[in-house]
Amino acid sequence: MSAAVLPSVATARDSGGHNVSLTADRAVSLLVACSTARRASELHAAVLRAGLDSARAVAFRLQRAYASSDRLDHSLTLLHRTQDPTAIFYTSAIRAHSSRGLSLAALALLSDMLSDGLLPTAHTLSASLPSCRGISLGRALHTYAFKLALSGDSYVATALLGMYARAGDAAAAHALFYEMQPDPHVVSVTAMLTCYANMGALDDARRLFDGLSKKDFICWNAMIDGYKQHGKPNEALQLFQQMLRSSVEPDEVTVVLVLSVVAQLGTVESGKWLHSYVKNSRRVRLNLRVGTALVDMYCKCGSLEDAVAVFHGIADKDIVVWNAMINGYAMHGDSTRVLEMFAQLQEQGLWPTDITFIGLLNACSHSGLVEDGCKFFRSMEQEYGIDPKIEHYGCMVDLLGRAGLIDEAFHLVQSMTVTPDAILWVSLLAACRLHKNMALGQRIADYLVAKGLANSGMYILLSNIYAAVGKWEEVAQVRSMMKASGIQKEPGCSAIEIDRKVYEFVAGDMSHPRTDEIYAMLDKMNGLVKEHGHVPHTEIVLHDLDETMKERALAVHSEKLAVAFGLISTEPAATIKIVKNLRACSDCHAVLKLVSKITGRKIVFRDRNRFHHFVDGSCTCGDYW
Repeated sequence: MSAAVLPSVATARDSGGHNVSLTADRAVSLLVACSTARRASELHAAVLRAGLDSARAVAFRLQRAYASSDRLDHSLTLLHRTQDPTAIFYTSAIRAHSSRGLSLAALALLSDMLSDGLLPTAHTLSASLPSCRGISLGRALHTYAFKLALSGDSYVATALLGMYARAGDAAAAHALFYEMQPDPHVVSVTAMLTCYANMGALDDARRLFDGLSKKDFICWNAMIDGYKQHGKPNEALQLFQQMLRSSVEPDEVTVVLVLSVVAQLGTVESGKWLHSYVKNSRRVRLNLRVGTALVDMYCKCGSLEDAVAVFHGIADKDIVVWNAMINGYAMHGDSTRVLEMFAQLQEQGLWPTDITFIGLLNACSHSGLVEDGCKFFRSMEQEYGIDPKIEHYGCMVDLLGRAGLIDEAFHLVQSMTVTPDAILWVSLLAACRLHKNMALGQRIADYLVAKGLANSGMYILLSNIYAAVGKWEEVAQVRSMMKASGIQKEPGCSAIEIDRKVYEFVAGDMSHPRTDEIYAMLDKMNGLVKEHGHVPHTEIVLHDLDETMKERALAVHSEKLAVAFGLISTEPAATIKIVKNLRACSDCHAVLKLVSKITGRKIVFRDRNRFHHFVDGSCTCGDYW
């Protein structure tokens, strides 16, 4: 095969394959149709040979051709070599960098343009504003646009609204949006919708969304994302179902968002339906991004086998998908596989990230691997140059606290380079309660109360610490402080998915249509586990009640109600999967182990911290949780 030959100095080929002289107009036409960096280089060579590189239209189109094929370096070189470039040249370069998230480079080009004495156009400003990550710079550009009488231009106004929306200045964004009425551009509507959603003003966002006569997939995604971000996964899933009934087809972003929503809910049947949807979709491909979201979803829904199958089916895995699988094994307590996978990714030349180490440290915490955890924590900085974040310190406090090394955990908190957050203090208090270190627990609690840092979790733990040693007066004082502060205990809630419908239960719940059947099964369960030697853990009922009342309180915990409902609603051999918003109590943990043995069922239980797989009377956590 002969090698490809570039056109001669003054010739090119027309569509019929005949040699023709390469004119400036012809060069512009070819460059407009150019779609690859290689083709841009070929045309560049032809332009140089034809002596057309000084033609401004040709130079501009060549600069754009390189930019559109992601050779921004060549594009910038051409810009800098252009004699007296106009605002159009700069605007094109600014947009190319801004659209790729290269904000500093885009703003540097704007600065160069102004230094050259050129005035920005409406298109220049609309291309520059998305690169303003700080509100002060955005306001400065707004003022400049006003001086140039460009702030009323629809493109500039839309970009300004987007800038204020990203910065969280809802008042400024709303003022601009109001000025655009009665016919705002769809991009402005989406920006305003995103602003409301990001700030948690979901009612305002939904009113705007529902008022739209035509909604594109970007509007649907913004509203779904708002619900997801602010802890309303059920509403997000319902909206997605509504989207499916509309004429708008979900895109890749939609699918990734909804997979994250399903992961929050732990509803694996919905996740499997989405997986099937992707396989049959003409628009959404099972690429690296979607594959990673599927791995994460299956892990968080308790279907580790499905997560592993998706992981192995992904070609050219990056560190993000490895992190998803490592963190998945960690939340299921399989520390052996976590350590094996870490060794494998190192063999493949992948560089771990801070997320990788969160998975490693969590795995060590769930399995009591103190030496390994400490080794990984040290290696983050010493070998990989990763500064520990609050999440890494939290893992270490949890690891040390569970192992009974509470003084070491407390010293670590005191030596931290970042400010401890509420989750970290709660973890330390939980360790004090677990190992009955009441003195340190009270000392920590007193400090938090004095500093105004106490939240509901801390108050509850402090109350539990006092109750565990029978200090009922102190318990009453703590609860009075909670009441005075307006702090309420988060109620425990357990959910189970049956036929892609989610059923939720709270302790003592009597609201379900099948309540009589559920409680009949619950009574049967409690009777059977007692026959197998179970003694209710009444010591964890932290109220001043007699033993009978304590047993009754334990018997109707939300996870037991969910399991009872699962037993009467599924086939005899089916796995029962439960998701709870709080940590499992020791009594429920003991009961679920026995239920798995008595019924021959596998029970997969996700609490706030991790997964428990109950099989034939034992749990994968090894009773270390």
